[in-house]
Amino acid sequence: QVQLVESGGGLVQAGGSLRLSCAASGITFSSHHLYWYRQAPGKQREWVAYIRIGGTTNYADSVKGRFTISRDNAKNTVYLQMNSLKVEDTAVYYCSTLTDWGQGTQVTVSS
Repeated sequence: QVQLVESGGGLVQAGGSLRLSCAASGITFSSHHLYWYRQAPGKQREWVAYIRIGGTTNYADSVKGRFTISRDNAKNTVYLQMNSLKVEDTAVYYCSTLTDWGQGTQVTVSS
């Protein structure tokens, strides 16, 4: 059974930082591209970042230069380092293989 479990969300002031983690089980982690998505209240889920099997990364324009995605295949974990957070980054953040999804972790950025 595949499980993706996010953690690390919380409440932070604008300009602050958070590091999200997503621990995977039930999959051959190193064989999957990995994605972070987010969904703000009243909005559709949007792609945030991905990291390919070989380590290539890409980011949505709205987070480029502020967020960093990384992976640790030995720990079956993908991370999202979020710096210079803005109020508009407030959302539930999900990790995904595009086949499987985690339950999400809430990130709230206050002004």
